[in-house]
Amino acid sequence: MALTQAVIDNIANAAIDYAWEKGKTFAQHIMAKPLLDAFMNNKKTFPGGKGAITVRPIFQTQSSIQFFNSDDTLTFTNPTPIKVASYNWKMLHLGLTMTTDELLHDGISVVDTNGAQTSEHSSREVTMLANILQTKLDDAAEGWAAGFNDMLWKDGSQSAKAVPGISYFITEDPTVGIVGGIDRATQPLWRNVAQLAIASDPTTQALTVALRKTVRLLTKYGTPKLKILCGSTFMDALELEYAAKGVYTQTGFGSGGDIGVGKLSLNGIGTFEYDPTLDAAGKAKYCYMIDMSKFKLMPIEGEDMKKHYPSRPFDKMVIYRSWTWAGGLAAKQLNTSAVFTIA
Repeated sequence: MALTQAVIDNIANAAIDYAWEKGKTFAQHIMAKPLLDAFMNNKKTFPGGKGAITVRPIFQTQSSIQFFNSDDTLTFTNPTPIKVASYNWKMLHLGLTMTTDELLHDGISVVDTNGAQTSEHSSREVTMLANILQTKLDDAAEGWAAGFNDMLWKDGSQSAKAVPGISYFITEDPTVGIVGGIDRATQPLWRNVAQLAIASDPTTQALTVALRKTVRLLTKYGTPKLKILCGSTFMDALELEYAAKGVYTQTGFGSGGDIGVGKLSLNGIGTFEYDPTLDAAGKAKYCYMIDMSKFKLMPIEGEDMKKHYPSRPFDKMVIYRSWTWAGGLAAKQLNTSAVFTIA
């Protein structure tokens, strides 16, 4: 199979006469992904089953006390408060292909038929200026991370085959919509908190006041463990309000020469953190407070980033590798999470 111009260019870029740092490439486009990191550190596997992840929320206490004396008739209650929220699991795939002559240019030979094993040539470091194979694998890893992170932020409307993410659960109008099969129009306890278009003002501290009031709402039904992720415009407004009144320390008012603002937290239940994905999605004015104790990323057992070595065509010296994932995102409580926007 003839090399395409793109492949030739890739080899040429790796085989230039002068290299700044032999064997390394320097990605310039990879952004931080705090939401993805949080969910990956909080995931839990589950067995396959019928095709859905289910949780059973309870929205009311049906039993009640009764005052009586003498021979009053007593009442009895048979509580049936359990509801069911259901989330379908979905499947993801990322595939990678390369030619054997690309790898030979990189000083690597394929050991077995399908490319599951490779070996490096002796003295490879003399000719190898950029690890082409590793660069391809790094590209696949970032492609996976970027796509997965994007999916976790979106609401699932981009594809019926996608896992619905945070924007499915935490919405700007939580009084409408069906989440996990439960209608939020008729079940107010299945709603997140939402405060929109807050007029931030360093003088009145409007944003800071609104955030403090929200603590009472979020802690009304539990003790949330918040992951607080914000766009850059929201962070700018919050830092301006914070700095406007000055910061007192044990060494005096405004002492020291550091003009930076340290990490800002909210009553010990979370720390404000910048997430560049919100800027990229046009949500620089947004802030999400996600109660990580109520959300869980749930891959199926044995299907979390499963590696595959597909057979290559008999008439082409091409190698394939791929990764698959099967699972879903589930929430068991929504009224301990919130979304904010500033005007």
